[in-house]
Amino acid sequence: MNCQFIQEETQYLRNDLKNHKVYAAMSSMEGIRSFMEAHVLAVWDFMSLVKSLQRHFTTVDVPWVPKSNPKLARFINEIVLGEESDVNELGEYSSHFKMYLDAMEQIGGDSSKIHQFLTQLHETKSVSSALDSIDCDDRIKAFVHFTFDVIHSNQPHLIASVFTFGREDIIPELFLSILQSSDVDHAQYSKLKYYLDRHVEVDGDEHGPLSLLMVSELCGQDNQKWIEAANVAKSALEHRIFLWDAIHEKISATNAMN
Repeated sequence: MNCQFIQEETQYLRNDLKNHKVYAAMSSMEGIRSFMEAHVLAVWDFMSLVKSLQRHFTTVDVPWVPKSNPKLARFINEIVLGEESDVNELGEYSSHFKMYLDAMEQIGGDSSKIHQFLTQLHETKSVSSALDSIDCDDRIKAFVHFTFDVIHSNQPHLIASVFTFGREDIIPELFLSILQSSDVDHAQYSKLKYYLDRHVEVDGDEHGPLSLLMVSELCGQDNQKWIEAANVAKSALEHRIFLWDAIHEKISATNAMN
């Protein structure tokens, strides 16, 4: 078995995502704004997937001790470098999460909920408590809970599969669909366009291929791990579809009010 096995097993879900009606709903600035406000938690929890893999494959504690697989350490460190300290449209160092927040605020998006969430998270160190402190669709909360359930499994091949097939491997296609569906003048959301273009470039050319190599390295010749990785990838994509459903309903409700 190999990564092609997982891609084939999940192709029907990838097709559902690629053809989801949420993209057509983002043909106006209001639609894009609603999407970003609802999607921001998924942008945030992605970094916890990244950092959990870094904890598995590298030493982040002191005193430092060597890890057994420098290849995996190299893979994840390259991904962390890009996600946590990329270069924004002004040539400044920035995480992709901060780029997203800046883009959301540029188009007048409401960032109060995500800031409230982060404040509560800082105070309680509890994702559940932080989620309970904000008003958002249960499917959005379920998406985040699923992410942390996988992280707490402490199984690197499962975490890497969600990271790869639930996030990195599909992000270029999803974000291209968003760009193509919008007829809004790009100058009105230059930061978002830069963010999306940067994701397509980095994830498609660098992080996506690296993540596939990471899954291959972790599953190796163990067929059971490949089956488990495929199953958790399906769950990740199903949760993404539920997330997209929730966001589409939010956009539709916003459009109905205008």
